[in-house]
Amino acid sequence: MDETTGYPTGAPLPTAALRDALIDWYLRNGRSLAFRETADPWAILVAEVMSQQTRIDRVEGHWRRFLALYPTPSALAAAPLRDVVRAWAGLGYNRRAVNLQAAARAIVERHAGRVPGTAAELETLPGIGPYTARATAATAFAVHVAAVDVNVRRVVGRLAGEPLALAEIQRRSDALVDPARPDLWTHAVMDLAATVCRRRAPACTDCPLAEWCRSRGTAGEEPRARGAGTPFPTTRRWLRGRLLAEIAAAEGDGWLDVDGGRGVHEPSAVREAVGGLARDGLVEIDAAGRARIR
Repeated sequence: MDETTGYPTGAPLPTAALRDALIDWYLRNGRSLAFRETADPWAILVAEVMSQQTRIDRVEGHWRRFLALYPTPSALAAAPLRDVVRAWAGLGYNRRAVNLQAAARAIVERHAGRVPGTAAELETLPGIGPYTARATAATAFAVHVAAVDVNVRRVVGRLAGEPLALAEIQRRSDALVDPARPDLWTHAVMDLAATVCRRRAPACTDCPLAEWCRSRGTAGEEPRARGAGTPFPTTRRWLRGRLLAEIAAAEGDGWLDVDGGRGVHEPSAVREAVGGLARDGLVEIDAAGRARIR
């Protein structure tokens, strides 16, 4: 790692040069992802929702299959929830599938089936938060907004060389976005965070922004995420996914007896997980304690 002193504190960042350097780097080194090749706002919105809390390399195959079934908001809005949950299987955080269908219905009802083109409108859709709204607006509609998640916060915070409040991170991120190329900027800063300005062991010598980074050569590891290293089959997320897959696969009238443990999880944990799925609107439970997809 470069151990030289970073960019002087107080010196203004040359925004245009910084933008050009990052986008030039991205055009040479950016990751090849199928959903970056489409201009369809619905396909982009689906990709952004799938990418929430999920590694990008797990998304592409699911994204292709899901869009083959539901190529438009209208198609998803009209689908039975049971089919939607089955189509989502393998991605986890299945509540996102419910929210995406609710968003599709809102798009049909409020926007005549067309994905709205501003971050403010997108954020009014069920399950669409500030990051997803801004990322979709920037990449699908070339709106001059910055999508800020933990990865972008890391890049901007390291450039600043000091702790910054989230509002200040957002302000600086908005100022850095290339107004002529917000889509490329959004992809570029995400790829920089994923491959160079990593949480652990940042590759400062490979960074196109190293010349202006006040943390160059001194950026330490970020705090380890809580729960990191926990075996997946021991987690509540694994249990919820396992139960939902079983319930979605139930034949006949769709009701499934969910008694008993699953893996290392005791029957009490299973009952609690099924109750959580019901509270999230994913399943319903009858008087006998059986469950089925809503």
